[in-house]
Amino acid sequence: MRTAPNLRRCVCLLLAAILDLARGYLTVNIEPLPPVVAGDAVTLKCNFKTDGRMREIVWYRVTDGGTIKQKIFTFDAMFSTNYSHMENYRKREDLVYQSTVRLPEVRISDNGPYECHVGIYDRATREKVVLASGNIFLNVMAPPTSIEVVAADTPAPFSRYQAQNFTLVCIVSGGKPAPMVYFKRDGEPIDAVPLSEPPAASSGPLQDSRPFGSLLHRDLDDTKMQKSLSLLDAENRGGRPYTERPSRGLTPDPNILLQPTTENIPETVVSREFPRWVHSAEPTYFLRHSRTPSSDGTVEVRALLTWTLNPQIDNEALFSCEVKHPALSMPMQAEVTLVAPKGPKIVMTPSRARVGDTVRILVHGFQNEVFPEPMFTWTRVGSRLLDGSAEFDGKELVLERVPAELNGSMYRCTAQNPLGSTDTHTRLIVFENPNIPRGTEDSNGSIGPTGARLTLVLALTVILELT
Repeated sequence: MRTAPNLRRCVCLLLAAILDLARGYLTVNIEPLPPVVAGDAVTLKCNFKTDGRMREIVWYRVTDGGTIKQKIFTFDAMFSTNYSHMENYRKREDLVYQSTVRLPEVRISDNGPYECHVGIYDRATREKVVLASGNIFLNVMAPPTSIEVVAADTPAPFSRYQAQNFTLVCIVSGGKPAPMVYFKRDGEPIDAVPLSEPPAASSGPLQDSRPFGSLLHRDLDDTKMQKSLSLLDAENRGGRPYTERPSRGLTPDPNILLQPTTENIPETVVSREFPRWVHSAEPTYFLRHSRTPSSDGTVEVRALLTWTLNPQIDNEALFSCEVKHPALSMPMQAEVTLVAPKGPKIVMTPSRARVGDTVRILVHGFQNEVFPEPMFTWTRVGSRLLDGSAEFDGKELVLERVPAELNGSMYRCTAQNPLGSTDTHTRLIVFENPNIPRGTEDSNGSIGPTGARLTLVLALTVILELT
């Protein structure tokens, strides 16, 4: 009686072994891959081991979080003669296969999971198929495509009497994953205090919370100033930021010379007066990063370097932004030199202005590369501008229908950025216009009723003569 349960157990084990022998077995795995760089050729390898007869191999690309599977490769053994159709139920023979899929130029859009599905026939019945699968996540990296360093909140005026914060922004686009961005000054890495939030615009000079931090501060009690060397600097000059965005470097065109319309005033005064609150100590830098994902899977990184500007030591300082990324063999770099404007080149058109012409006075570059972009303010020395305003903000001053009274008038152009400011003066020479008799223009330079009647009479005379 005791032998009956043992016998039944042996029979069950034997039947299980027979069924396992009939069904066969299948194991599938995909060889792991390190992160790859966009543009490289990538080969996905699916290895599977079985003692059964091959039915099919299917590769899928999984998208939308696994909800969609896109078939990218299929092998159907029913339509191939590469595999034997003979079966040997008495002998178990392990066969190792490998299926590969090659992506010749992988793209960022190819990033994501992939699956390899393998099917073999059930050894017990050819109506059933045994399935197994493996998966892998293809991580596609992309190096940054662009890097740029700009100044925040520009154009901005030069401040003689109050310390102001200055921010450089390094914009790095096209990278995946997000790159590491850092700044250097004159080739030396900058040890900056990390910031999680941007400083408030009215917060004043930034303070370092670390102990023994060197701070720039303002000494209001004993501020001393030097008078300008310019005899024309006595007038009050102000201005609002110029809204046009000029090019990064304004360089003069050697083919364009000063026109004879203006009298060249050789005096150019660079205003570089600094109170005692501007110290020569090493400034404290603050660094903040922001990341913005793009629709193509890349990340735009912005690194903002902020410090209390000291024009005495920051003028002509070289700042560089460097980027490290696993897809780059060497760091990317962009650099700028902080430079105050110097020696604006003024061009006036037309070359020989006559009464009634529209005159354009344009700043056409500087003697040096200027960064950040300057703002321009035009004033008329000793009087108001033609339209009655005290000043005009912009790179180009337009005087419409100039009257004879403007002959000999002098105009001042003040170009400034946070590093300094400079003044350039030019004198307008207005010649008589033979088409406008004297006394026919009004006080604003417009042709009066008498001039209009004379013009009409001349026009009628010409018509009668032609007829």
